[in-house]
Amino acid sequence: MSKNISPFMLGATLYMPATRTDLAEVILHRKIPELRSMVICLEDAVSEEQIDMALYNLSELLDELKHTADQDSPDSRPLVFIRPRHDQMARELVENYDLVGIDGFVVPKFTKSTLPFWWEIISATTLALMPTLETREVYDVHEMTELAVLLENHACRDRIVALRIGGNDLMSVISMRHPKNLTLYDGPMGYVVKMLVSVFAPRGFSLTAPVCEQIDNIELLQRELTQDVAHGLVGKTAIHPSHLNLIHQGLMVEKDDYEDALRIINSSQAVFKSQGAMCEPATHRNWAVSVLERSKYCGIAKQFENVLLASR
Repeated sequence: MSKNISPFMLGATLYMPATRTDLAEVILHRKIPELRSMVICLEDAVSEEQIDMALYNLSELLDELKHTADQDSPDSRPLVFIRPRHDQMARELVENYDLVGIDGFVVPKFTKSTLPFWWEIISATTLALMPTLETREVYDVHEMTELAVLLENHACRDRIVALRIGGNDLMSVISMRHPKNLTLYDGPMGYVVKMLVSVFAPRGFSLTAPVCEQIDNIELLQRELTQDVAHGLVGKTAIHPSHLNLIHQGLMVEKDDYEDALRIINSSQAVFKSQGAMCEPATHRNWAVSVLERSKYCGIAKQFENVLLASR
């Protein structure tokens, strides 16, 4: 892993098939300037017939990343993760490819039973992990609690940047699709997100928000982002580059929240009133720490407004 990764660094995570021939331009030459994190996908986005070509394309990219590693500032490029098709492919990548320019793996269809295989593969590396929760087990709170307990006490704990909620796959499990005019929170996924946050967040795990697959419905994306933040999710999968800035804007910290967080961290009072609300450092401190961490990487909404005004 090339750097210590805060989950708030992810922002909008764009998935790109490993068959794309412009991946080096995206990573090294900022072809998409607003991109903060990306996943090179060898799973759903690549057909069986394209696997050999995708792996060849990836090897060419890795060679280019290797030769520019010494010249490249760690902060000058987006975070880069690979999503292998399965654990056997991940093993092949670790054993036969130079992954010096890669920050980690996104683990598909992650469950209790697959953890030992994945850990065996990456334990000797410095790769980070983003397991994806996207199988039928995710709907079972008991299964998720057992998984959370297992991860909390596992050697892989410090490698996990965040757990990704695979919305489309989870909807597929129940033969549904993201509704066109409703947020994911208005259907069964609303329960799933609430349950996953309740199970994993108290154990210190961050979760990322599923993709909003309605590309042109910006109002829907903005409503869903409001819910994502309200549920404590740290980033969101992006389906299209046009969504990146919208997601980044939605992840910004509200100015009032930022000010309250500073007061809570710095106050010597047990309870005080701020902006019409009660602030109690003993119970609000964890929230304040999270808000300040998010502001560090996602910015403050008022600052964004000032940037817009200055550009006019």
